[in-house]
Amino acid sequence: VFQSHEEDDRKVRRREKNRVAAQRSRKKQTQKADKLHEEYESLEQENTSLKREIGKLTDEMKHLSEVLKDHEKICPLLHCTMNFVTVPRPDTLTGLLPR
Repeated sequence: VFQSHEEDDRKVRRREKNRVAAQRSRKKQTQKADKLHEEYESLEQENTSLKREIGKLTDEMKHLSEVLKDHEKICPLLHCTMNFVTVPRPDTLTGLLPR
C-alpha cells in the first residue's frame, strides 16, 4: 500500500510537470505565431510602399524619356557635324594610366 501511494504521488507530480511543460510549449508556439504574423504585416506594408515607389519611378522615367525625346528634336548639338568626334569614356581612360 505504501509503495502504491508513492507511485501515485510520482504520477501526479509527473502529470503536473508535463501539464506545465505543455502550457509553456503552447505559449511559446503562440508567441512565435504572433511574431511571424507581425513580421508578415510589416513586410506587406513595406511591399505596398515599394510597389508605390516603383510606380512613381516608372512614371518619372516615362516623363523624362519624353522630355529627352522632345529635347533631341530641337537640340542643335545633336545636329552638329562636330558630334562625330569620339571622346574616350572615363572608364577607358583609367586603363591607360600608369600603375
